Amino acid sequence: MDDKAFTKELDQWVEHLNKCKVLRENQVQTLCEKAKEILTKESNVQEGHCPVTICRDVHGQFHDLMELFKIGGKSPDTNYLFMGDYGDRGYYSVETVALLVALNVCYPEHTTILRGNHESRQVTQVYGFYDECLRKYGNADVWKYFTDLFICHLQL
Repeated sequence: MDDKAFTKELDQWVEHLNKCKVLRENQVQTLCEKAKEILTKESNVQEGHCPVTICRDVHGQFHDLMELFKIGGKSPDTNYLFMGDYGDRGYYSVETVALLVALNVCYPEHTTILRGNHESRQVTQVYGFYDECLRKYGNADVWKYFTDLFICHLQL
């Protein structure tokens, strides 16, 4: 798929995710692969664009994330630095994580995502992200796509 077609498809995914709907498994796989391509090219020390809104500990609270965007503005109009702990605990961890990864792919200059302690395999298995992936997809593949992305490509 060429870049223009992917960009159009990615915009549709973001629109879908903004409605708190899950992506299909193959879409999550493609999203994570694209994120890896982008993140691999980034330095482990990143320069941010100011002003920036700093966020952390979203913990799957999708509707709180939407409220944050409502108040602070959406990317790319507002620069965001997300400091980890995207999933676990909330009911919409899959949707929350997918949206943040999609925004990072769409707007890497305006949306930065870092790894927190809830982006490890062990913690996601204890606090609910793993179980949510099983519940929503019927297998652990989506969990593996995301945790591979977190562990191998997100900066601490």
